[in-house]
Amino acid sequence: MKLQRLALAVAGAGMLAATAASGPALAATQGEPTPSWAKSAAQQPSAKAVAEACVNTVIWPTVAGTVGVAEVTAAKPPRADQYVPFNFAADVRSMTTWYLASNSSGTQDFAYGLFLQNGNLMRHTTVFPDEGDPRVTTTKVGAGWTAFKAVATSNYNVAAPVHSYLYGLNTDGKLYRYAKNGTGYKNLGNFGGFAAFKTLTVISETPTYDTLLMTTKAGALYTIHIPITAAAKPVVKVIQASGWSAFESLVTQRCGVRGGTLVVGIDHDTNTGYQYAFGKANGKATVITSYGKVPATFDGVSHVAATWYKDQLIGE
Repeated sequence: MKLQRLALAVAGAGMLAATAASGPALAATQGEPTPSWAKSAAQQPSAKAVAEACVNTVIWPTVAGTVGVAEVTAAKPPRADQYVPFNFAADVRSMTTWYLASNSSGTQDFAYGLFLQNGNLMRHTTVFPDEGDPRVTTTKVGAGWTAFKAVATSNYNVAAPVHSYLYGLNTDGKLYRYAKNGTGYKNLGNFGGFAAFKTLTVISETPTYDTLLMTTKAGALYTIHIPITAAAKPVVKVIQASGWSAFESLVTQRCGVRGGTLVVGIDHDTNTGYQYAFGKANGKATVITSYGKVPATFDGVSHVAATWYKDQLIGE
C-alpha cells in the first residue's frame, strides 16, 4: 500500500482553510462495498479533490481486536468514508495518535503509536504492504499503567528544540507527562487538579509548549497549555462550560495555516460522532462551528487521529 492519498488528505489538506466543502472529497459511490483502507489509500486523488475540504482521519480499536478507520470530510453535514477493519490487538483501553511515515528509501509505508493494553503501555508498528492486509507488530514498553484512563502524545519535530511527550490522565486525579527516552519514556512529573476530567487530546505542538484539549465529566471543554519547562505550571482555560459530556473521545486534525482545527467528538455509548471546526483556541472567545453528525459507526473503545508525522498541530 502507498500512503500518498492518505498523506494528502491528512497533511496536504492541512494547508487549506477550514471551510465547509461543496461536495465530498473522498466519497465512495453509492452501492459500492465498504472499501479496504489499504487499497483505497493507494489511490491518489486529483489536486482539486484534495482542495475541496480538510479531513479528520479517525482510527479506533474495537473489542474484537481489530482497528476501524474512517475519513471524515469537513462539510455541512460531514461526509465519511468508512473502511474495512483489520486485525490489531486485543484488550486495548486507550490509544494515542497514529503517526504515518515512510522508510528512508520511500519503499515502505508504516504507522506507529502507543496504546494501553490492560496494565501495560505498548508500542505498535503497523506496516502497509503493497498487497494484502497491514502487518501489526506490538512491543511492551512498560508495566504499571492500570490506573491510567486515557493517554495522548505530542510530536514536535519541525525545529529545535524538538520533543515527544506522552500525557496520561490518571484515576488519582493527576495529569502525568513523560518524555521519550530511548525505547521507553521518562517520568517528568505530574500536575494535580484533574479529577473532574475524563478525556484528553493534543491541539497544539510548538517548541515551547503543548496544548491539550480536555473535557470534564460534567461536560465542560478546556484547553490546558503546558510549557515544556519542567517547573512551569499549566494554564487552564475554559472554552465552553457545558455541552460536551457525551463525548469520551476527541479527535483533532490540523486544518489551515492560521490555527484552524477539525475536532470529531465521539460518544462511546451510541458509537456516534459529531464534527466541529475550531478557530484559534482562545478560551471563551474560541470560534466553534458545528458541522453536524458524522455518517459513520465509531464502534471503538478509544478514538484518535492518523496524521503525517511532520504535520504539527497549531490549534492555539
